[in-house]
Amino acid sequence: MSDMSDDEDDRIQIVKKDKVIQYGSLEEKEKERLANAETSGSLANDALEAGKASGNINISSEQSHFDLDEDAGQAEALAVFEKRKRARQIQVSTDDFEVKATLRELGDPICLFGEGPAERRERLRQLLAQIGAYALKKKEEEKAAEAKKKEEENVTWYHEGSDSLKEARLWIGNYSIPRAKERVAKQKEEKNIPTTQLNAKLQELHKRIRSVTNDCSQIGDSRPLSFCEFSPDSKLLAVASWSGLCKLWSIPDCEMVRELRGHSCNVGAIVFHPKATLTLDDNACCMASCGQDGTVKLWNLVSDEPIADIEGHAPFRVSRLAYHPSGRFLGTCCFDNSWRLWDLEAQDEVLHQEGHSKPVYDISFQIDGALTATCGLDAYCRVWDLRSGRCIMFLEGHLKSILSVDFSPDGYHLATGSEDNMAKVWDLRQRKCVYTIPAHTNLISCVKFQPDHGNYLVTASYDGTAKIWAQPTWTPLRTLAGHEGKIMGLDISPDLKHMATCSFDRTFKIWVSETAGSL
Repeated sequence: MSDMSDDEDDRIQIVKKDKVIQYGSLEEKEKERLANAETSGSLANDALEAGKASGNINISSEQSHFDLDEDAGQAEALAVFEKRKRARQIQVSTDDFEVKATLRELGDPICLFGEGPAERRERLRQLLAQIGAYALKKKEEEKAAEAKKKEEENVTWYHEGSDSLKEARLWIGNYSIPRAKERVAKQKEEKNIPTTQLNAKLQELHKRIRSVTNDCSQIGDSRPLSFCEFSPDSKLLAVASWSGLCKLWSIPDCEMVRELRGHSCNVGAIVFHPKATLTLDDNACCMASCGQDGTVKLWNLVSDEPIADIEGHAPFRVSRLAYHPSGRFLGTCCFDNSWRLWDLEAQDEVLHQEGHSKPVYDISFQIDGALTATCGLDAYCRVWDLRSGRCIMFLEGHLKSILSVDFSPDGYHLATGSEDNMAKVWDLRQRKCVYTIPAHTNLISCVKFQPDHGNYLVTASYDGTAKIWAQPTWTPLRTLAGHEGKIMGLDISPDLKHMATCSFDRTFKIWVSETAGSL
């Protein structure tokens, strides 16, 4: 019992307060407040007046209007909703490659760090919603228009030529057709020769070529030599130099005959008239040369000064030039991406032909005189029909600039030498490249077929060697080594007794076969 009493004493006594209920109404107090003269009769007004009196509330006497820009906020909200709606409606490809391609076209990163295909697709959706689907469509239309424009630019176009050009084309047609008939008749006769007899002749020729050796070496000038060519009678060798001088050397003793002064800068080439030293008068125009400053000069075999100048190329460089087989026309290659045909009898430019996208570097005429081939730094070669003016064949295959081109005497084979160290042989009948020769370890500066027969091809290169290749197997027969510098040009004498090479080391060399017989 005592324990229980102690627990009861420890308990906390909680006393509940009774609710106080007030009876009556505030009506009497409210009446007293309203009756007071110092009040306005309203609790709100009294509080407002008290705030004014204390200085916490300031009310301006002027009427002021505060306009809320509800329209701007509404427009922004509508824009957000419209963007979301547009994003939901945009169809985005589920192919991740197409998504990346579209992002690349829009100029956006195709992949972000830690981004998966789904996130990438959603990012593209948001981007298209932001710029609008019409922007992508517009870009595709612009791309198509640009491709159409390029296609239109590649279309060959023609314009009305002069009367002199028409006369020249007719003259070339009348000149080339009989020569073509003679060439074809000669080829038919050769076809009747027994194969064993032809093979025996080729073996003898290959034996003579394998014994080719250096017969003479001569310092040609104080600066590098750029070009060399034999005269039609094979008794003279014309050599061009970077000093601006052209020199004539006697063959085979290599003594200087004449020094031609006229150019003031690098001479690119000097060529003989097809009938010079044969039936053409020595006082007539027997040679033509071109320079880096765009000058083309005509020479005779008597004077050391030019007898005429051909103007119209400056300030563009003229790299190479060549006589038409008839000798009446002269073709020049210009660095304004065109080549020209000059009528030396009429003393007029009859053709200014465009077609290359980069400078034209070399030109060669077919033996009939009907076709010409031009090559350039655009890595392409074009074959032109001089009788119609059409580009009848487009030679595509080299990887770098084509620096040399030459027609075979058979009339339908063509050789090109390029900066990609390769020489290619083309067949105009098949309209394709029939063989590619990995000829040298440096760029090929010159290619030349054997005159009259075309049984071999000679290539010269900046690797300091010239190589002779058998036709039609295109196997190497002989390597002509001896120059200390890169070989700039080569030629084969019309009588097939000598070969000549000129080099950057300022020398030219004459090569002959130790075995009796022609090359």
